[in-house]
Amino acid sequence: MSAPKTPQAEPQGVRQFTVDADDEGVRLDRWFKRHLPKIGFGTVSRWARTGQLRVDGKRARPEDRVSEGQVLRVPPGGEESTRKTRERRELTAEDKAQAEEMLILRSKSALVINKPPGLATQGGTKTTRHVDGLLDAYADEDEARPRLVHRLDKDTSGVLLVARSASSAAFYSKRFSGRSAKKIYWALVVGVPEVSEGTIEAPLSKQPGSGGEKMHVDMENGQPAKTIYRVVERAGNAAAWVELQPFTGRTHQLRVHMEAIGHPIVGDGKYGGQDAFLTGSVSRKMHLHARRLIIDGPKGEKLDVTADLPTHFAESMDHLGFDLGLSEAGPVMEPPPERSKAEKKQAARQHAKQYRKARRGERRARGSRPGGKERPSGKATGKATGKATSKRPAKGKGPTKGKGSTK
Repeated sequence: MSAPKTPQAEPQGVRQFTVDADDEGVRLDRWFKRHLPKIGFGTVSRWARTGQLRVDGKRARPEDRVSEGQVLRVPPGGEESTRKTRERRELTAEDKAQAEEMLILRSKSALVINKPPGLATQGGTKTTRHVDGLLDAYADEDEARPRLVHRLDKDTSGVLLVARSASSAAFYSKRFSGRSAKKIYWALVVGVPEVSEGTIEAPLSKQPGSGGEKMHVDMENGQPAKTIYRVVERAGNAAAWVELQPFTGRTHQLRVHMEAIGHPIVGDGKYGGQDAFLTGSVSRKMHLHARRLIIDGPKGEKLDVTADLPTHFAESMDHLGFDLGLSEAGPVMEPPPERSKAEKKQAARQHAKQYRKARRGERRARGSRPGGKERPSGKATGKATGKATSKRPAKGKGPTKGKGSTK
């Protein structure tokens, strides 16, 4: 019987690290970027090629994904292991009070807040006060800083989910990008859509000459965008309360889609111009609210959160005589199952073929409207709106305030 082999001593300076829960599922090269940011991708690749970089004793590649508890063998070189630390912002008593007031739910993986209108989600040019700047209020000194995983427009209020760790941020980001998260919005719109329930399918792109600040319907080069809507109640012919459920997440999607069918959201002067404002005592602020979010959590739990209306929206609803009990803010439709890459490519090819055929018919019919431009109709016909039911909205009991809109 041969004697056992003596294990070879590791070269001086070789380090070992154990993968923690926050790094579950990340690529090996991303792990280095997080913990050893001074070591470049080229060095990591060279170590992998020469077998110096190992995971649980086995050779590893930069694109390999690591799991909690695995042991990484890292050769000498670079800086000592360290996380990139972000200097925490000093929050005022007012900041902390606002953060606490916004909080709806705190779970092990997420925080859910009710974002007020007028507060940006992230900072930018001339934007110094925003949700991202208040997140330090939700974490103790020894806790990771919460991370944004989606956003709401500055003037849109309602449910906003924030992840509490890197691993939960990755999980929730996939839920949003995969469209498995269900988001239901409430809005007041000018006028009443002729069809009470419908689907708006109108591709969107940045509007030329707006510096990227505005979007518009672009049937030729726009990205696919789909919205389901339902009229909940109407105030005569002046305004309607609608539920909206986006199936894609394009910038300003709900605002552009409602304006495209001739019913801009009340208070949205950016897209509706003066036609977006009602006379009387209805607020001139934006009336778009993320009412409810339903999303699966990383441990199999389901988060189902509803956000109260902001003051101006609630007052407008009361003024127009709308009954909040008529809507449970439930999903208008179940989202379709996520498709494979091959299925997506096939669908894209089929869509392009149908679109080219439809465009040939549109070119023949063009000229029916001034300037030769066509507009998606409230009847939800054509490719810009897709299928819709033929239900007519029942007349509401609310007063007909501000007949039409100010000009």
